[in-house]
Amino acid sequence: MKKLFFALFLICSVTSLSAQDSDLTTFILVRHAEKGNDDPRNPNLSEIGKARAESLKTMLMNAGVTAVYSTPYKRTQQTAEPLASAMGLEVQSYNPRSMDFLADIWKNHKGGTILITGHSNTTPFVANSLIGKDTFEMLDEKEYDKIFVVTGTASGKAKVTVLSY
Repeated sequence: MKKLFFALFLICSVTSLSAQDSDLTTFILVRHAEKGNDDPRNPNLSEIGKARAESLKTMLMNAGVTAVYSTPYKRTQQTAEPLASAMGLEVQSYNPRSMDFLADIWKNHKGGTILITGHSNTTPFVANSLIGKDTFEMLDEKEYDKIFVVTGTASGKAKVTVLSY
């Protein structure tokens, strides 16, 4: 519970900075929540995963999220959907095999706070792309609780904080 309150404090503080500096953009990167075993290629979230997605929504409701991006897979879409629905936002899809979408986000959502849901291999890669160096490796297959909060003014000019929820 202490981790959750600290995470909320940090995210709200960072988002508050974003409101003061229109060039400062915040990315909140998460791996999809726990997946079910209903489909080996494109599973839905498990009940535990659905609960985690709701927890993410609760945590980020007051973080000033202005856009939500997700890979086109059910588990990532279902992780992002509770927050997007609550905020009146549409979940926008991106191709996890290319980081080209990040340039468009920097341009189109400058000064905003963006949630990006991905996978064990793509989420750390997105963080690395945003900070401009290879710092993070692929997440363990059983690791669903990491949040990468990246704040900066352009790719390579950003800092990251890693939290658990």
